[in-house]
Amino acid sequence: MTTADASAPPSASAAPATSAAASASAPPFGRALCAMVTPFTEAGSLDLDGAQRLADRLVSEGCDGLVLSGTTGESPTTTDAEKSELVRAVKEAVGERASVVAGVGTFDTRHTVELALAAEKAGADGLLVVAPYYSRPPQDAVEAHFREVADAAGLPLVLYDIPGRTGTRIEPETLIRLAEHPRIVGVKDCSYDFLAAQKVLSRTELAYYAGCDEHNLALYAVGGAGYISTVANVVPAHLRAVLDAFEAGDTPVSARLQQRATPLIELMMSAGLPGTVTAKALLNALGLPAGPVRAPLRPAGREATVGLLAEYERLVAA
Repeated sequence: MTTADASAPPSASAAPATSAAASASAPPFGRALCAMVTPFTEAGSLDLDGAQRLADRLVSEGCDGLVLSGTTGESPTTTDAEKSELVRAVKEAVGERASVVAGVGTFDTRHTVELALAAEKAGADGLLVVAPYYSRPPQDAVEAHFREVADAAGLPLVLYDIPGRTGTRIEPETLIRLAEHPRIVGVKDCSYDFLAAQKVLSRTELAYYAGCDEHNLALYAVGGAGYISTVANVVPAHLRAVLDAFEAGDTPVSARLQQRATPLIELMMSAGLPGTVTAKALLNALGLPAGPVRAPLRPAGREATVGLLAEYERLVAA
């Protein structure tokens, strides 16, 4: 097995993570955010020590923020108590070096509010709230859901638009109206509708984060805030370097770095296994905290893991 050292590409090194108290002109939670896996022990319980070690590594290698209990964090299969424990442990590990954003979205408005208040009490810096799923509410109900959560909690919200999983889109006009709420500050965009994203960007001050790694540079180039990335669990420095090169005005280098990451992005996110499964397979292969996935997810097989590891090694050796 390879070592756990995923160094930055030679053309750009990882910049220090920004403080959670970013300047007014910066995105609310930084630019380079990782949708962090939730480490479990081999027995399947929450691995808080592992979560702290992984969080420290991710921040040390360039992540401005960590998003907990999202899709990659297996939020459907963690308890309310585990979600709060995870926030407390990760916040203790990273302190003010990075933002900690807690996923609290469910299909139940009342439950979502309860989780939002618990995350705030546990020390989160912000909340990730997915569109209510399964029930497929109309847009006025979606809007009311988000407003109720934003009114109840004292933390800034990032709205999570991922209709492929929820069955419900957050329509651009709904986002534009919600942007008027003082605590709704951002969007994690997994809509695969690039025109709609630009429409909202042109009419609001919402911080737009790419939620699909193949869009990291493209969305940033048209005014996006950065990314909330699953692939950053394993190559945080490389993905950060894409944004750093663009910020430095070196668009060709930025594009090459994004292109260089494309095979790994495709293998982790579009090869038939959920990103949670592929991220944990790679982290485990690298000797980093991850552990098993919880049912109904199943671990990656040996062949898939070998392929992931080979692609990872090609990327970090380039």
